[in-house]
Amino acid sequence: MDFGLVLQTDPPASAVVGLMRRAERNGFRYGWTFDSAVLWQEPFVIYSRILEHTERMVVGPMVTNPSTRTWEVTASTFATLNDMYGNRTVCGIGRGDSARRVAGRRPNTLARLGEAIDVIRDLAEGRETAVDGQPVRIPWVEGGRLPVWMAAYGPRALALAGRKADGVILQLADPFLTEWMIKAVRDAAADAGRDPDSVTVCVAAPAYVGDDLGHAREQCRWFGGMVGNHVADLVARYGEHSGLVPEALTAYIAGRSGYDYSHHGRAGNPDTAFVPDEIVDRFCLLGPADAHIEKLRALRALGVDQFALYAMHDAREATIDAYGSEVIPALTG
Repeated sequence: MDFGLVLQTDPPASAVVGLMRRAERNGFRYGWTFDSAVLWQEPFVIYSRILEHTERMVVGPMVTNPSTRTWEVTASTFATLNDMYGNRTVCGIGRGDSARRVAGRRPNTLARLGEAIDVIRDLAEGRETAVDGQPVRIPWVEGGRLPVWMAAYGPRALALAGRKADGVILQLADPFLTEWMIKAVRDAAADAGRDPDSVTVCVAAPAYVGDDLGHAREQCRWFGGMVGNHVADLVARYGEHSGLVPEALTAYIAGRSGYDYSHHGRAGNPDTAFVPDEIVDRFCLLGPADAHIEKLRALRALGVDQFALYAMHDAREATIDAYGSEVIPALTG
């Protein structure tokens, strides 16, 4: 199992770079960041510094979207980093939650997202493709490689990831829901004539190592609110009792009343009081290192290839170090 660290690009950027360097020393192979231009600093500028100050770490957004930047700009940016540092990027992409909604725009459609996945990958790897009906190729790309991993929750998005993406990002660490999601992705991949095992599965969720479970829950409760934004979209589309989405995912948002993106992804988010302890425990990894190891082994047995650790809490360094000394060796040794 691989491990990734997920951060927000709050200033100073040097702190983000420093945490990524710490993560690499502790055995993390991937460095991810949020990508919302209004809320945080520009991640691609910071990726260049992370790549310069690490040796093997692969970097990318968790997640970008098809419309904040045009597709050729996104592809060229990845291709430039790859040319400079040796194909050490990955494109995490989704419909666009905070990046779109904070600016008063709706998330992109799945149709647009699916088209963008193909175009961005083709351009970043040096192939000609059509952008708005115009043949386009980036002429200086040679030997470029850009895996594109798609974030997904609902049936249609999971199916799209199975048909088109190199990997899928599942933003919760509940084994029951992870198993349902992986099956949906692999079934879609098989139906499309792909090898289902060729789709990399990444689970992303907060992890907090410590003995004070109550404090850890409060530090990570924000995550249930962030997931709730996507779940609310699923309920609006499919209905709460449609049978297409497990009620284990949808039932908890009944008390959700709104969401202020100025607190997005932050401990103490006042819009997440509706999230019960049970959801925090199911969606996150909390407690002593042994509890993390046990849950990660269960996820690995379901087919999870990477765990990406959200570190938006007050024990970032301690958790990174605990993973390096105890958790990662137990899952990779």
